[in-house]
Amino acid sequence: MAQRCWRWWHWSAWPRTRQPPAGSTPSSRQQFSTQEQTTQICVVGSGPAGFYTAQHLLKHHTRARVDIYEKQFVPFGLVRFGVAPDHPEVKNVINTFTQTARSDRCAFHGNVVVGRDVTVPELREAYHAVVLSYGAEDNQALEIPGEELPGVFSARAFVGWYNGLPEKRELVPDLSCDTAVILGQGNVALDVARILLTPPEHLEKTDITEASLGVLRQSQVKTVWIVGRRGPLQVAFTIKELREMIQLPGTRPILDPADFLGLQDRIKEVPRPRKRLTELLLRTATEKPGVEEAARQALASRAWGLRFFRSPQRVLPSPDGRRAAGIRLAITRLEPRVAHTPQQGVGDAARAVPTGDMEDLPCGLVLSSVGYKSHPIDPSVPFDPKLGVIPNMEGRVVDVPGLYCSGWVKRGPTGVITTTMTDSFLTSQTLLQDLEAGLLPSGPRPGYSAIKALLSSRGVRPISFSDWEKLDAEEMSRGQGAGKPREKLLDPQEMLRLLGR
Repeated sequence: MAQRCWRWWHWSAWPRTRQPPAGSTPSSRQQFSTQEQTTQICVVGSGPAGFYTAQHLLKHHTRARVDIYEKQFVPFGLVRFGVAPDHPEVKNVINTFTQTARSDRCAFHGNVVVGRDVTVPELREAYHAVVLSYGAEDNQALEIPGEELPGVFSARAFVGWYNGLPEKRELVPDLSCDTAVILGQGNVALDVARILLTPPEHLEKTDITEASLGVLRQSQVKTVWIVGRRGPLQVAFTIKELREMIQLPGTRPILDPADFLGLQDRIKEVPRPRKRLTELLLRTATEKPGVEEAARQALASRAWGLRFFRSPQRVLPSPDGRRAAGIRLAITRLEPRVAHTPQQGVGDAARAVPTGDMEDLPCGLVLSSVGYKSHPIDPSVPFDPKLGVIPNMEGRVVDVPGLYCSGWVKRGPTGVITTTMTDSFLTSQTLLQDLEAGLLPSGPRPGYSAIKALLSSRGVRPISFSDWEKLDAEEMSRGQGAGKPREKLLDPQEMLRLLGR
């Protein structure tokens, strides 16, 4: 999904009677007096957006109390359930989030589904401000015939499966085919391809679940095609992930030099990160590998390739109609999005249009990686279904005072963890400005004490951060024997038993 941005909010847009105090300016160093009453704030979602929002609020308002609500039993969102198991360094942010959660002014409440167990209006009654940071928990559908066939999965579901997302533990994909096709050319697509093709022994010391590792050990997949509607200049993955694919043990890349004709001249004017990425693609596609690399590739038993200028039209069924056996692709060409584009086909100025030709690609596994999607959380919260975001101005939810949003549900499912950090800090800063300007409710608010009573009356028993730390210790203990950082708990009922419930 292309990144969508809501226009920046300026103080001048507020009614003059509600202007902030003279001299008040946005500042990440803003501090509030410890003499003020406690400001009760709740954050919905405990992924990076939620924790970074909470961290900033606690740092810059010494009387803020922040409650984080999470529908899963465990915290950390996509850091736990989305980051690839062979990227442990990316998960180090969990240490920072843990310090935030251990603050005596912060509390984690897992196993609470906002919109079902408690409504957003109920949260707004109990808190001075509510921040929605619940991310994008679904995937964009392909919307093509055959998408429902066995053997077709979203990349999000597949990632959830190997990363131990409880609701995906029963997925168990059939990897008995020799060819898999991934639709989409972003970092998630490369993560999935890498996990499919990495020798299982290289994953044994990661936090991948033992159940999924067992399935991968039996995998017959030898070739993975990563398919995109546009060309090499429009891929959405980054150079780090591409390098990992090129250097993946036991595999060789398949790139068609014809896809790169004339690209050398066109990349001169593109931004440096895109230029470096495209140059690496060009070298891989067109240059003869050195002696050592050629020998390595000759011994490779598996392969991966990038197929450009291909748009999925339908999933082809097996003769008995019981599962996926291939995919029909429309061959595309690029044309400018806007008339008079000076350089056709450069970057996002180009769109894919069908040429009328088709191609059938046999495969037994189809993984759709065309983007994540947010859902509306509560009827009281405005939601733009087309953009898949909560309409907002600099994090302020449109027409709902005291309600804010951060992360993917604010700006769309784009960017990396540091992008989300910056975005979340900005939402926190906006909230604190509104607080200082007297735009949030005055007087005390009950905060969690009111919500706790509601949840109790509805039979909901939240999971605290100290509960999570007991589960965390159990996971690490189970992983220790196998030399893994942890063996993730997959069954919520087992988690409850371990907590003595």
